[in-house]
Amino acid sequence: MSRHILDARNLLCPMPVIRTQDRVKVLDDGDILEVRCTDPGALNDIPAWCRVHGHQLIETKEEADEVVIILSVKTTSAT
Repeated sequence: MSRHILDARNLLCPMPVIRTQDRVKVLDDGDILEVRCTDPGALNDIPAWCRVHGHQLIETKEEADEVVIILSVKTTSAT
């Protein structure tokens, strides 16, 4: 298991979700992905995407002007 950070700052919907999906495809089961965004819509969009595709949402938070979403990758689900 390893930890990765995805910089999706300054991207508008739907790009944070698309970039998250692309990154998850190359990660291993159990890897942790921290997604940093400036689009406030990602706070709803990425957790919804996680539910649909079976990834575990660990944490969502807002820091200054950024949204931070941390998830655990599940490769046994369709990504």
